Amino acid sequence: MIVVTGGAGFIGSNLVRALNARGRDDVLVVDDLTDGRKFANLATARLADYLDVDDFARMVDADDAALDAVTAVLHQGACSDTTERDGRKMMRANYESSKRMFGLCARRGLPLVYASSAAVYGGGRRFVEDPSAERPLNVYGWSKLLFDQWVRRGPRPDAQVVGLRYFNVYGPGEDHKGPMASVARHLHRQLIDTGRVRLFEGTDGYGHGEQRRDFVHVDDVCAVALWFLDHPERSGIFNVGTGASRSFMDVARAVIAFHGRGEVEFVPFPEHLRGAYQSFTEADLTALRGAGYGGTFRDVAEGVPQYLAELTPHVL
Repeated sequence: MIVVTGGAGFIGSNLVRALNARGRDDVLVVDDLTDGRKFANLATARLADYLDVDDFARMVDADDAALDAVTAVLHQGACSDTTERDGRKMMRANYESSKRMFGLCARRGLPLVYASSAAVYGGGRRFVEDPSAERPLNVYGWSKLLFDQWVRRGPRPDAQVVGLRYFNVYGPGEDHKGPMASVARHLHRQLIDTGRVRLFEGTDGYGHGEQRRDFVHVDDVCAVALWFLDHPERSGIFNVGTGASRSFMDVARAVIAFHGRGEVEFVPFPEHLRGAYQSFTEADLTALRGAGYGGTFRDVAEGVPQYLAELTPHVL
């Protein structure tokens, strides 16, 4: 049985469906359904079981015999709100829970593939898996970096341990994320509601709407995660992005082209984000390619319309 923590969330639910597409329905989803809207992400998925995150934590702490059936852990559960200021909440959800999953897998010799984040790089200009490039701008990024550091300096377990530093992921299954949903999702909704899409005015030396991120489709992210599951001899921390940044304006153009209408409006850059915002990200894929991953990544011009074609029936 494969455990997917955060399995009702955005990336987690897509991983569950990707496993189902492989014919795997021996999946134990672990999540917190306080926000019951997330059930929709699993409405058509095939599961072996579901457990609340607190119940699963108690099982892990007790090393419950029921865990004998587990063969791998895809740890996606986290607080992913980059604007969250409650450090205690963030550390419990991201750091302590990750150490618990590491302990489970180390004790039992299980592969662990866990979610890290490009937020560890903060405002830097180098996006390579090296401590010299890591300078998070918020407690979310720091919580992810702290666990990466813990993995790096800790005893090397016999089983696989892989950290995946996700860049700006977009795709189906993020309807519940509210302000933390992808740029493509927000612009799509704005255009439907107002006929316009809103982008930030220039900041950090970038022109209006020209801030750049590495936008990666969730299907491509899942392909990387499952590739590592297929290659248990590979361990390490790896960037997961396309390797090429695109501007927010590029995403806006893709949304407008999909709908065949719309205008761009520029709004003032929010004061509360100054000094805590990544105006540029671009994954260095050297380590991922060096590990042997040869899969391709779709550009926003391809990935955004694919996403919107699936999203539109649910939001119109």
